[in-house]
Amino acid sequence: MAAGHARPRWQLLRTPLAIALVFLLGVLVLLYPTMSSWFAQYQQSQQVVGYAQDVQDLGVEGRQAALAAARRYNEALTGGAVVNAFTRLPVADDHQRPFVYDSLLAADDNGLMARVRIPTIDVDLPVFHGTSEQVLLEGIGHLQGTALPVGGPGTHSVLTGHRGLAAATILTHLDEVELADRFTIETFGEVLTYEVIATAVVEPDETHALRPQPGQDLLTLVTCTPIGVNSHRILVTAERIIPTPVEDVDTAGEPPHVPRFPWWVLAVGGTVITLSAYVWSSGRGATTPEP
Repeated sequence: MAAGHARPRWQLLRTPLAIALVFLLGVLVLLYPTMSSWFAQYQQSQQVVGYAQDVQDLGVEGRQAALAAARRYNEALTGGAVVNAFTRLPVADDHQRPFVYDSLLAADDNGLMARVRIPTIDVDLPVFHGTSEQVLLEGIGHLQGTALPVGGPGTHSVLTGHRGLAAATILTHLDEVELADRFTIETFGEVLTYEVIATAVVEPDETHALRPQPGQDLLTLVTCTPIGVNSHRILVTAERIIPTPVEDVDTAGEPPHVPRFPWWVLAVGGTVITLSAYVWSSGRGATTPEP
């Protein structure tokens, strides 16, 4: 019988497969910050949507009561309150009942109190009670001992967030905010608009810029710098615009516009298709003897 001749037959070759997998892994590593940031933004956007619904469910009377309690807390602070860092109970004087910080502006069991939107750097984030590490990994934290973000003359709220996280953007681009830029705070159905009046980079122990100023309604955003070193603080201080611009009132409560379309999906999909074609075409060149 005549010897069989080789005929083309596709088969999976280990070397092209290994090359493709290594290349795909490299692409995923490069895209990881973008991918993780997108998922973090998506989770934060869902928290904002949930917050809006929780606040709506309180009804008008419930929202007004929560805001009134927050304003009493702020009056106690500006009236000489002492903040005990361990019990977290600010007290105006010995004859007044102490406030339980965590119970004020508590929209849910996770401590969500407000929403901050900074259009110039595409930020739309939930604001939580306190500045624990867990809070700062999820969004913006309200610095306990400063005024709650409900506005008012002589108040100064301080909100802080991480910068340069691999898994989330948070306030990474706060250094790009400029004088006269505006941002909004939505708190229990009210929207407050602030305009930036000062930016600074300071030492961590320089806190005089965070103190209330008579007659002014202030809010300061704080984050660390330089990225990876965190030896200083970026302070972006803004003063409230009264009345709140109509366009900000009209857009209050809207679903977040972030995250944007995940373009990284196209990059991953294109890479997978290209590598699949490479592995398939490599296997086409294999031969097997014909009997």
